[in-house]
Amino acid sequence: MQSLEALTREAQTLAGGDTTEHSITWHKKGLSANEAEVARVLQICNACRYCEGFCAVFPAMARRLEFDHKADLNYLANLCHNCGACLHACQYAPPHEFGVNVPQAMAKVRLETYTDFAWPASLGQLYKNNGLTLSLATAFGLVLFLILTILSTGELLNQPMTTPLSGNFYAIFPHNTLVLMFGLVFGFAVLALAIGVRRFWKEISPGQPAEAATRKAALGEAARDALRLKYLDGGHGEGCNDENDRFTLRRRRFHHLTFYGFMLCFAATSVATLYHYFLDLHAPYAPTSLPVILGTLGGLGLLAGPAGLLWLNMNRSPLHGDAAQKPMDRAFIALLLLTSASGLALLFWRNTGAMPLLLAIHLGVVMALFLTLPYGKFAHGIYRCAALLKWSTEKRQPNNLGLGGD
Repeated sequence: MQSLEALTREAQTLAGGDTTEHSITWHKKGLSANEAEVARVLQICNACRYCEGFCAVFPAMARRLEFDHKADLNYLANLCHNCGACLHACQYAPPHEFGVNVPQAMAKVRLETYTDFAWPASLGQLYKNNGLTLSLATAFGLVLFLILTILSTGELLNQPMTTPLSGNFYAIFPHNTLVLMFGLVFGFAVLALAIGVRRFWKEISPGQPAEAATRKAALGEAARDALRLKYLDGGHGEGCNDENDRFTLRRRRFHHLTFYGFMLCFAATSVATLYHYFLDLHAPYAPTSLPVILGTLGGLGLLAGPAGLLWLNMNRSPLHGDAAQKPMDRAFIALLLLTSASGLALLFWRNTGAMPLLLAIHLGVVMALFLTLPYGKFAHGIYRCAALLKWSTEKRQPNNLGLGGD
């Protein structure tokens, strides 16, 4: 392993050039420029180890001496939660000549993993395109299509805006039509994400499979860590660094509101499906019914969480993450906000003549969200869960380095 003095000389030769592509010949073969940068950064981190107790990335890094395998770099990049603790604690962070920025380097490699493992492969480039424009254009295109569909049925033309439809969505779109449309789109999104993360898992988990007891314990721990967002506490329980050196749990809390808001909305849809097919109870449901209560709570969570995440995204230090990915990040946040806002508006005004138009807007936005799920920011949660499972399994296995530092 190269000494810090040698790395200093290497950093000094690169200081005057483009710092986004480091010509490190001992790592360059088979790696992209972004992967080579992560390899360079991790060599320095592995020699320093000041941040070893911060999060799972650093103990996982310490189980390796070299970083010339794409699988290791992809795994560690997706294990990083971009809390920022290591950046703000690092003595070699910019403006130091080493230019060590773990969160930013990891973020760039994460995007490459989403692109490389996407299914179908040709759609992987959607990650790198202008996500905000793409998502909003998709949303408004679908809204326009649904409005035209309603107009073609005469509902908006024949029903004054003051005429109530008793909240009956199926008077506009038949139930089976909605189930078919959204079932196909949601099924495709799940399939695309499942194939992508399966490819990712096969690459990062070579070797002998773990014993059944180990697999069970690792799966339980990884699930707990993911549901609690354990590594958004900065490794010390005080939270992330956002715009400065001050620790805050805002990012963790906004993520929790977003995730559990999404899950409550999904639960509302699932309960309504059970009511419809198994209990022969058909919509519209009363405000005090379980589907409406779950949907309302979920909608409020999906309003507060993404709003907070958007605020953090706009105010966080530019050293955190990859600026080129901000359109993709904001596109997903915007779709979540539009989904929750249009859903709550539809619930509030469902007994008025405005319901058909609000329904068209809400369904169009939800359709756009489902279509872009496999090729946007949502994918980071799926890949990160796989990386957490890999770490929970790996740390239960012997450390073959034999250096006594696990």
